[in-house]
Amino acid sequence: MKITFPHMGNMDIVIKALLGELGHEVITPPPITKRTLSLGVQYSPEFACLPLKVNIGNFIEAVEKGADTVIMAGGIGPCRFGYYNQVQREILQDMGVNLNMVVLEPPDQHIGELLKRLRIITGSNSWWKLIKAIRFAYEKCLAIDALEKEASRLRCRELQRGDVDRVYQKGQKAIDQAKTVKEVRRCKEEYIKAFNSLTLDWQKKVIKIGLVGEIYTLLEPTASGYMEKHLGYLGAEVDRSLYLSEWVNEHLFKGLLPVKGHQETRKLAKPYLSCIVGGHGQESIGGAIEYAKKGFDGVIQVGPLTCMPEIVAQSIMPLVEKEYGLPVLTIYTDEQTGEAGLITRLEAFIDMLERKKIALGQLP
Repeated sequence: MKITFPHMGNMDIVIKALLGELGHEVITPPPITKRTLSLGVQYSPEFACLPLKVNIGNFIEAVEKGADTVIMAGGIGPCRFGYYNQVQREILQDMGVNLNMVVLEPPDQHIGELLKRLRIITGSNSWWKLIKAIRFAYEKCLAIDALEKEASRLRCRELQRGDVDRVYQKGQKAIDQAKTVKEVRRCKEEYIKAFNSLTLDWQKKVIKIGLVGEIYTLLEPTASGYMEKHLGYLGAEVDRSLYLSEWVNEHLFKGLLPVKGHQETRKLAKPYLSCIVGGHGQESIGGAIEYAKKGFDGVIQVGPLTCMPEIVAQSIMPLVEKEYGLPVLTIYTDEQTGEAGLITRLEAFIDMLERKKIALGQLP
């Protein structure tokens, strides 16, 4: 098998590690470009959400490189993500593209269900080798998330624009090339130290912004218009409510791993949104409340246009804003989203937050 997968942030590093340990040939889709999106838009339903369109573009470009099998996650609940694999399979078949799709559905009861589904790609490898491969891949996931968090925290304090991103990109590459768990951990520690050895302005009074919303647009920079980077360059310290390691743990491993979960986040959301609406609707509400309790200056909710769970969450956000005094900006993205317009909205939001802090005497 020549296996490919859709891009979603740094997920390519994790999947390459998993499949490489199992001896498979991995075909990484080319980086997401205008061509990727153009292909996805051309062959997808007009009102499909942005992630589906980008995925289709990823698959087409991966097939051009020789891929014959796709591995991707499945979903449950009202969110359309649960139907992606079937819709995408039919789109590709209509195009005359035959791809074997391996869908990793979240287990209903026990982690053993996931292992059985993984058996399709395990081949002749033992269960022990599969578990070792999962551990190795997950260590890379944790390491990459740690670097992402640090980059988003420090980008607003750099004196020379691009310093933080240069360290981040080097660390990202080092973790991708690491061959053992021990080497992955060493790389993480080395590049965390490298971040803090940069010349940074620790006296600078910064705006603290929390990002909540739909998982794909939070994790995939091209889907959010590189929002985290732009916010950092505009002088905001950024924290994200969802990271890849957390999503993998809760979505696929049923929360078995010792990683921060979102049970408390969902509890905070229940007085406002008591039922599951699919996707990360509850986490968006609960995440905004968490950021308010932590003293963040504002929250940005991001999702793909027409995303039902985020539309539900958006309708409740004004109540959260009123009760917690927390400004919330909601931004939806699709193939028409322009970088200049996005930056203008972010600038206006940060300017409003700064003026509020000045009025409260929290900024000079």
